[in-house]
Amino acid sequence: MTGPQRREQLIVVGRTLFSEKGFEGTTVEEIAASAEVSKPVIYEHFGGKEGLYAVVVDREIQALLTAITDALSEPAHPRALLERAALSLLDYVENSTEGFRILVRDSPPGQSTGSFASLISDVASQVEHILAAEFKRQKLDPKMAPLYAQMLVGMVATPGGWWLDSRRIKKEDVAAHVVNLAWNGLSGLESKPGLRLIHPKGK
Repeated sequence: MTGPQRREQLIVVGRTLFSEKGFEGTTVEEIAASAEVSKPVIYEHFGGKEGLYAVVVDREIQALLTAITDALSEPAHPRALLERAALSLLDYVENSTEGFRILVRDSPPGQSTGSFASLISDVASQVEHILAAEFKRQKLDPKMAPLYAQMLVGMVATPGGWWLDSRRIKKEDVAAHVVNLAWNGLSGLESKPGLRLIHPKGK
């Protein structure tokens, strides 16, 4: 196995173990045993468990941010963009379950990269411009858009963790209900919300 191949193998093994046991619960010995290598190999490639964890987390964050960015790349009505953002996050939860479990855990001591709060902030920055444009259209203060973006992304990410363990509701329905609350507010909830980008209803 070449050096790059070994590095990829260790990242895959580490990702699985960090997902199952968390950072604190995973040892270098376990990683080495699962990869069938000696401990020095891990130190050679990553400097230790912390270095491997940082690489795993960075990859997951980039994968999620790329998915969000791609979902928002095509111009559309603000509600459709909101629906795309919600669905792309839930797609990530569904297709990268191990990665999502790692991201929602606490980061190791002294490491700010990869904390859930940091992730929420990064994702929120991708949707700020949507809210800012809508705020201007409704003559609201666009300077408040970053705050609302944080709240909005949290509204998707937290139910995403719940849905990951529950799965009793279809992914599209979870997204529709999140958008229902975000778009209409509690005082204007639709009785049977749906995703308009999938089932257009005008407006």
